[in-house]
Amino acid sequence: MSADQERPEPGMNQRVKQFLFPSRQTPSRNTTQAEHVRDRKYGGNIKAMAASYGVAPRTVYRWLDGSRHPVKHAERLQREAAEVQTTPRGRERRARELEQRGAVSGVRARVGRTTSFNIRGSDAVRTRDIYLTLSGEQAAELARAENEDEVRQAVAKAVADYFNSGSPFGGWSAQDFDFDPHDFDLT
Repeated sequence: MSADQERPEPGMNQRVKQFLFPSRQTPSRNTTQAEHVRDRKYGGNIKAMAASYGVAPRTVYRWLDGSRHPVKHAERLQREAAEVQTTPRGRERRARELEQRGAVSGVRARVGRTTSFNIRGSDAVRTRDIYLTLSGEQAAELARAENEDEVRQAVAKAVADYFNSGSPFGGWSAQDFDFDPHDFDLT
């Protein structure tokens, strides 16, 4: 691959889907990604997909037959291909399975470069890696997430729960933390 065709780093949603749904890997070929997005998100309508991407329908045809690569739209196409890999029914089934595991889901996460809040009026901010053992409910929320924003919100909520130490009276919320979405992984 040339430098202009370099594959972008997968987003949080794609990494979550690859971990929680290992049989539903995002296709690596652009032609397959375009095909899945066209069929599953746009109902097979090339014109609708082209309008959404701001390109001519002929460009989408070229992505599908492999004569062109979506250089400008590669990241978005890869992100949408990851989003359409799982159906709402499949996400719900996996979420129920994770919820049944209770307090320990078996899913661990590392949230890198988490920036904490101002502590008791102090403007000292600390950045560090946070290692989480997700509960069944938290892992189920990740399974149900459909896009990057929902995954990010679920992870932020898990970080807040970590700092609250399971107590609903801890006072920390998901908005109290910021983290680097590129420095996040599940184990």
